[in-house]
Amino acid sequence: MNSLKNRVQLIGHLGMDPEIKTLESGKKLAKFSLATNDSYKNAKGEKVEETEWHNIIAWNKTAELVENFLAKGKEVAIEGKLTSRSWDDANGNKKYITEVICNEILFLGNKS
Repeated sequence: MNSLKNRVQLIGHLGMDPEIKTLESGKKLAKFSLATNDSYKNAKGEKVEETEWHNIIAWNKTAELVENFLAKGKEVAIEGKLTSRSWDDANGNKKYITEVICNEILFLGNKS
């Protein structure tokens, strides 16, 4: 059960082309947004669709896969863990972000 403590699985479409960075240490970093869709029927029986946006981070070999094979609109399944961090912006305001650190990725959809 320990392996289930912080585990996220998502299937969705990339909302943007991945942003790729190579750090001074030589490590590669990929950032992208992933849209997941859900639907339900409201009290009136009408179908309601909702889209959630997730910030995804991939490192090293996974980042290389993202760089070489993914672009805006591509469908993927990812597995990773949730992380949160904060920082102060240029005006001294505290900013917060929650991200998924991706450790596995599966390419879905067509091969084009």
